[in-house]
Amino acid sequence: MKRIQGILFVVTLMVLLGCGGSSPETVTSAERTYPYKVICSIAMVADMVSQVAGEHADVVGLMGEGVDPHLYKPTRDDVNMLLQADMIFYVGLMLEGRMADSFMKVSRSGIRVFPVTESIDETFLLEPEGFEGHWDPHVWTDVAAWSQCIAVVEQALSEYDPANAADYAANAAAYRAQLAEVHEYVQKVVSTIPENQRYLITAHDAFGYFERAYGVQVKAAQGMSTESEAGVADINELVDFMVANKIPALFVETSVGDQNLKAVLEGAASKGQTVKIGGELFSDAMGAPGTYRGTYIGMVDHNATTITNALGGEAPESGFQGKLTKEEH
Repeated sequence: MKRIQGILFVVTLMVLLGCGGSSPETVTSAERTYPYKVICSIAMVADMVSQVAGEHADVVGLMGEGVDPHLYKPTRDDVNMLLQADMIFYVGLMLEGRMADSFMKVSRSGIRVFPVTESIDETFLLEPEGFEGHWDPHVWTDVAAWSQCIAVVEQALSEYDPANAADYAANAAAYRAQLAEVHEYVQKVVSTIPENQRYLITAHDAFGYFERAYGVQVKAAQGMSTESEAGVADINELVDFMVANKIPALFVETSVGDQNLKAVLEGAASKGQTVKIGGELFSDAMGAPGTYRGTYIGMVDHNATTITNALGGEAPESGFQGKLTKEEH
């Protein structure tokens, strides 16, 4: 059935591409209709593009709240949306594995497609153990690293719409400044966690860049991709690690099932250690649209504040600039 669905999807895409359409290269700034349409893969990318594009573009994210991009399967409606876009942005680094072919095929119709992580030097990227040959795509968990991706968006928008290049440059600079403040906040609050409690236990290995940037050791039940499965040995190893290091809390993720972590909790309890759920973290998806946690800054603020307080550090309950509210939980 999956093979048949895959064949139907490819056929649909080829038929739609065959319908053609004007290439963005044929449209001048004077003829362009505003707002032009930009499609993004995940919410973090959509939020960044929105910040830089401002009022000049209508930015839409394909994958919403609680959606796992590792497992996401593009639909016919997704294909239609992609083909109606003036520009497309995605993370890259194989995060959107099942959509990569779609992006490539759509780009052949003349639509501009950009992976935002292409601005990051390979020497910076992580290659997790067990995933040799594949970079860790979860760059956004390091705010300073994610900020580097703004350059791709700014350049792409300016080349597509040079008449408003000055706006894109100003918006990009303002967003970089905001992210610099958030990065500093995360560094500050995480540093208050006692060193012997700086362990972040999560459902899947999405916080490698967070670990390197902010000095918190990360362990996960699953690997870098949620397509991997956690075995009994993986669970037992994680239980033993938590008990040996007296780790008080673990964290569930909004876009990943918690069955593996429940097994870890039960395993720790069987060894006489009580471990609590420290909170719910945003890893591969943000919060609900229209809320503070539905922005990249709100997502990072929530994660850093939640982690810090659950592991014995000190962070204001209302987070960075007092914008977190309990009602959004």
